Amino acid sequence: MSLRIVFMGTPDFAVPTLTEIIGQGHEVVAVYTRAPKPAGRGLEEKKSPVHLVAERFGIPVFTPKSLKGEAEQVEFASLDADVAVVVAYGLILPQAVLDAPREGCLNLHASLLPRWRGAAPIHRAIMAGDAETGVMVMRMEAGLDTGPVAMAERIAIRDEWTTADLHDRLARLGADLMVRALAALSRGGLAAVPQAEAGVTYAAKIDKGETRIDWSRPARDVHNHIRGLSPFPGAWCEMTLAGKAERVKILRSALVEGAGAPGTVLDGALTIACGEGAVRLIELQRAGGKPMSAADFQRGAGVSAGAAIA
Repeated sequence: MSLRIVFMGTPDFAVPTLTEIIGQGHEVVAVYTRAPKPAGRGLEEKKSPVHLVAERFGIPVFTPKSLKGEAEQVEFASLDADVAVVVAYGLILPQAVLDAPREGCLNLHASLLPRWRGAAPIHRAIMAGDAETGVMVMRMEAGLDTGPVAMAERIAIRDEWTTADLHDRLARLGADLMVRALAALSRGGLAAVPQAEAGVTYAAKIDKGETRIDWSRPARDVHNHIRGLSPFPGAWCEMTLAGKAERVKILRSALVEGAGAPGTVLDGALTIACGEGAVRLIELQRAGGKPMSAADFQRGAGVSAGAAIA
């Protein structure tokens, strides 16, 4: 049975779910997304990825700055939705909005709840060295990602994956999970169970102050830090290039054998000593430049063995 759906989402992560819902023949009566923001040199307003997809399919788009006002809540209720689907929307939903759809609001969250509630679950799972993660569909309530869980899918996190790699896999996995949840809902069979009370962790938004690489940490921690922040905002260090200190983002690395004073370059392949062990830098990005392989970086930078980076 086709459902009457309001979709609420903003970034690229939400796009596969929206397109899958449309492809399944559900009636998406409106899309709510964050308002366009000035971007680029000309500071032209840039619409969100979800906004662009909605326009392509001719779906009405709403971009309120808040849903706390009575006018916004009345407008939302007037859409007469069976259910709202929420994927990385970015605004808090007041109780009046949560209660408006006949079947409430379903949220797709990119972690194995109750682990990594909050804003940056993909980054935090990799930075913490988690062996697995997943996606969950939960019925929303007023608390932060506290609602009962209806469906889940797990995925092992490979040692070389960055946040970008895992993001794309979870976005596709989550889209499939949500359309299955909607199919169950349309048949009246979407049950949900409360989250466990033990094991709650919070995925705080990434702060720029935590992006600098600390080479005194064990190599495993450094590697997880690098891949967890790749590609955005990017883990970084300072290198002396052409006699000048320059900030360089490290986008990919690998765990390798090696030992030395933390931050010491051990060879021409950019193996860097850590507090314990070493990492080899695989992909780097100079300020204002494009990502490049370590070999290409070395052709221009020529960082020598024995150099110290900070």
